[in-house]
Formats: sequence, structure tokens, C-alpha cells
Amino acid sequence: MSLNGKMDEGAAKGTREYLTFRLDKEEYGIDILKVQEIRGYEPPTRIANAPAFIKGVVNLRGTIVPIVDMRLKFNCEQADYNSFTVVIILNLRNRVVGIVVDSVSDVLELSPDNIKAAPEIESVIDNGCILGLGSVGERMLILLDIEKLMSSVDMGLVPAEA
Repeated sequence: MSLNGKMDEGAAKGTREYLTFRLDKEEYGIDILKVQEIRGYEPPTRIANAPAFIKGVVNLRGTIVPIVDMRLKFNCEQADYNSFTVVIILNLRNRVVGIVVDSVSDVLELSPDNIKAAPEIESVIDNGCILGLGSVGERMLILLDIEKLMSSVDMGLVPAEA
């Protein structure tokens, strides 16, 4: 509520904040409330027999955190590690997971008016993990349901339900 008793315009319209990041030539957005921190990339400890996109694990203040290279997961052409490469540490329910991305752009507020449904097309990303396409000026963001994506069975980060 503002001082004059009216609802805050952003809150009334369901505006949400998204952390934007780049993978190859595409820009993605994830709910900022799922982000715990952003760190520079450091090579993780490799885990035997893990899928190629799981780079390994790091010890983050006593918590062992699996590190997923989103560029490998999404079949990007290249996955070069440079000074812009970062790890976004996510807090998803009771699991902490890190994702490697090319770079982090900024935090954007998007109202439901700026989000369109994603087209039903075959891709490496399960359509159920795409919330929609956000547009800000000339920019087009692929909005991910990062919690659903990280808990899918093929990620191997959560046990398959019996």
C-alpha cells in the first residue's frame, strides 16, 4: 500500500523480478526469489559416472553443491570458461544447486502483460519448464521454471519416485 491508501501498482498487477543470464546467443530469466547468490566460476570436483552436464560438486560453506553446466544441458555450441562465466547458486525447496551460465545480465521486473506463452515446439528444454517469453523493449527472454527444470528426472539431482 502506498501512503494514499492505494495498492502499489507493481504488486497489484503481479509484477515479478527475474534474474537474466546468457547462454550462447540466448537470454534467459529465472525467478529472483530462487537465487541465493552469484559466484565466479571455479572448477568443481568431478563425480564419477555423472552426466556430462553435471560438472561436479563444490563445498559452499559446508554444503556440498552440485554444479550443472546449463550450456551443456541445453546443447549450446560452445562452453568456454572465461572471466564472465558465473555460477548462480539456487535455493530450490530443500536443495541447493549451482548452474553455470555465460554471464549474468541484470534483474528485470516483468508484469504479466510482458509475458507471452511459449510456442509448443520440440526442444532440449521440456515445455513444462518454460514459463513463457518475456519481452522488454527489443529483448526477448526465455523464462524458465528453474525449480521444475532442476528437479526433472533426467537431471539426476533428485531420486526418481518409486
